[in-house]
Amino acid sequence: MDLKRVVVTGIGALTPLGNSVSDYWHGLINGVSGANPITLFDASKFKTRFACELKNFEPTDFLDKKEARKIDRFTQTALVCSDQAVKDAGISKDTVNPNRVGVIFSSGIGGLITFQQEVTEFAKGDGTPRFNPFFIPKMILDIAAGHISMRHGFRGPNFAVVSACASSTHAVMEGFNLIRLGKADIILAGGSESVIKEAGVGGFNAMKALSERNDDPQTASRPFDKDRDGFVIGEGAGMLVLESLEHAIARGANIVCEIAGAGATADAYHITAPHPEGLGAKNVMMATLEDAGMKPEDIDYINVHGTSTPLGDISEVKAIQSVFGEHAYKLNISSTKSMTGHLLGAAGVIEAIACALAVKNDIVPPTINHFTDDEGLDPKLNFTFWKAQKRTVRAALSNTFGFGGHNASVIVKKYSA
Repeated sequence: MDLKRVVVTGIGALTPLGNSVSDYWHGLINGVSGANPITLFDASKFKTRFACELKNFEPTDFLDKKEARKIDRFTQTALVCSDQAVKDAGISKDTVNPNRVGVIFSSGIGGLITFQQEVTEFAKGDGTPRFNPFFIPKMILDIAAGHISMRHGFRGPNFAVVSACASSTHAVMEGFNLIRLGKADIILAGGSESVIKEAGVGGFNAMKALSERNDDPQTASRPFDKDRDGFVIGEGAGMLVLESLEHAIARGANIVCEIAGAGATADAYHITAPHPEGLGAKNVMMATLEDAGMKPEDIDYINVHGTSTPLGDISEVKAIQSVFGEHAYKLNISSTKSMTGHLLGAAGVIEAIACALAVKNDIVPPTINHFTDDEGLDPKLNFTFWKAQKRTVRAALSNTFGFGGHNASVIVKKYSA
C-alpha cells in the first residue's frame, strides 16, 4: 500500500531551559545549562543534590487550582505542553475532525511523586487505609494521554507506550505509523516526566547512575568527557503535532519538517548496561535509515542519547562509526542532555524537537561541558563541543535508549513538496 507522508505542524515544550519552545531553543543554541541545586525536596542527605528542574513553573498559572490538585506533576506538564502544541498547530476540535485526532503520550515512570506521597502518609499512620481517591488515576502513566484528549476533545487513538528513556521516541514512532497507515489525520505525540523526589533521586543514586558532582552542578553533565560520572536527572515535557501531509496542506498548516522514518530494536543484553559494541544502537539506526529509504550520507546531524555515563557514550559512538563509516566524520554529533539533563521518558521527544528545530534553522546545538578528551573516542569526530554550529541540516537522526535494552530512533528532514 502507499504510505502517507507525515509532517510536523506544531510543537510544545517545557524543559529545564525554559517553559516554551522558543526559550528551549534559545537555551540550546547558547549552550545554557539547566542544572541547579534541587529545590523540589530537601536533598541535603543525598549523594546527588542537584538536578535539571523546571524553572518558575507554577501549574496554577495554566490550570484551574482544583484541576491541578487532581493530577500528578507529570500530567500537569503534559497538559501545559499540549496547550502550546495545539495552539502552535492551529487546531481545535471545531476546526478538525476530532475522531481523526489521537494522542500518544508517554512517560517512563509516571506518577512517582504521587506514589511516594500516598505510601509515605500511609506508613505514618496506624495501618488504617486512608488513600486519596485520585491516588491510582494520578499515578498511572497512561493518564496524561487521557487528560490531553479530554482537555482538547480529541477522540482518535489514545494510549501510552512505555520503554523507559526511549518511551517518547516510541510514542512519536507509533503516531507516525498510525498516520501513514491512514488510521488518523493528526496525532499529538510526546512524553513527560517528573520524578525529582526522594524516591526518584535515591533510586537512581542506588544504581550509581547519577553524577555526584555537587560542587559544580552546571558542568556535571559531561557527555564524551573523560571525567563523566553519570547523568543529571531532569524533568519536563514535549509534544510534536504529527499530521498527514495531505491534511496539513488542505488546511493551510505551517509545516516545520517531515518525519522520514523511525525504528525500534532491543539489545537483549542487560537490564541497565548497553551492549558494549553498541549492537542494539547500530541495529536501530540501520532500521531507521531503511524505514526512511535513506542512506547514511543523507544524514547531517545526530542528536545522540549521550547521557554522560562511562559505558553508554562509548558504545553509542561505536555504533555510529559502524553504521556511518567514513561519513561519520562529516556529521555533526551532539548531546543536548549536556544542557537539559536527562528527562527520562520525555528525553526522546524533546531531543526530536531539537532535531526538528536544527533542520528548520540550519543550526546544530552544542555539547557543552567538554574539558578532557576521552582516549576511547575518536578525536576526529565532530561532537559540536561548546558552541552551536551553523550548517545546512537536510536531515537529523535522534537516538534514545532505555533500561531493559529498548532502542528507538527517528529521522526528521526538511519538507519539500
